[in-house]
Amino acid sequence: MGDLRKPAPAAFIDRDGTLIEEVNFLSRVEDLRVFPFTAIALQLLKDEGFRIVVVTNQSGIGRDLYDEAAMHSIHDEMQRELGGLIDAFYFCPHLPGAGCECRKPNLGMIRAAEAEHGLDLASSWMIGDKDLDVATGRNAGMLSAMVLTGYGKEHSTKLDFAPDVIADDLLAAARMIIESRKARESLIDSSEVENPRT
Repeated sequence: MGDLRKPAPAAFIDRDGTLIEEVNFLSRVEDLRVFPFTAIALQLLKDEGFRIVVVTNQSGIGRDLYDEAAMHSIHDEMQRELGGLIDAFYFCPHLPGAGCECRKPNLGMIRAAEAEHGLDLASSWMIGDKDLDVATGRNAGMLSAMVLTGYGKEHSTKLDFAPDVIADDLLAAARMIIESRKARESLIDSSEVENPRT
């Protein structure tokens, strides 16, 4: 018998500049700085039923600046500091010009998470601080939120596509996403009352 669980919405979240402070080619746990609002934001999203999936381009691996083990150590520490709120990490180790399918705004990481975790992309969000995060959301048919931490202020002036939400930081974005979701659900509920199925 197949898995009958309903596909879950996900918050796909960029790592550097969104969940943690931007450090150019972060390679050491000692340099990791999780934003003070990150855990609160993730808990709000989890309480609303979102899976938390980190999707991060890590070309520093392809540049031989650090290895996968160093990156995994950083992710392990993030999980420790955030109380295990992250459901999965996906990363692309390739250089920007490598032509891979996993580097954002391509959808390799998104598709892998969708398949492995039973996610509903139509009700999911992509959250990040770069124009490529917004493009990733658009390419996947998701809603998107841009935060103004990290590279957000710079990238918000050169977007090819307008995100659904622009917020000061991840916590503000989480609150706006939840408000938006409740507003849409309210519209659906009122529509069903006005047009009951026969």
